[in-house]
Amino acid sequence: MYLRAAFSSTLRATSRTLRPTTTSSRILSSTHLFTPLQIRLLSQETRIAIDKAVASAPVVLFMKGTPETPQCGFSRASIQILGMQGVDPGKFTAFNVLEDEELRAGIKEYSEWPTIPQLYVEKEFVGGCDILMSMHQDGSLAKLLEEKGVLVEEAPKEEGK
Repeated sequence: MYLRAAFSSTLRATSRTLRPTTTSSRILSSTHLFTPLQIRLLSQETRIAIDKAVASAPVVLFMKGTPETPQCGFSRASIQILGMQGVDPGKFTAFNVLEDEELRAGIKEYSEWPTIPQLYVEKEFVGGCDILMSMHQDGSLAKLLEEKGVLVEEAPKEEGK
């Protein structure tokens, strides 16, 4: 019991003194404060694996579950938004973070974004479900996806029809 109380008070004291700085911005985002237990260095092996995953398709979604069977409402909403936007399935891939704990923890540090799902377009982090929803509503997501050439191309219209 004493050990637990001592550990808890030490953790609270440490997390109170821990604040984001410009030198630690890669580990701590200025908008998110992580406790010492949440801070971990992303292994080189995991970073390389995530780099390859992000580069594996023009549109990459890290989600809970699969596009066919999302395992959370935010992942489901993200898939629905991408579908409504008309993202070409041949230019899209998804990674189920529930299958790999290292990926699940690593992607959060990699992007400096604390939640899943996470969308990347042409290797650039776009955001999570809340950002996708906002961009979908204001039209900026459609513009981005069109500029990047990741939408299903319309079949040429036949003359006379």
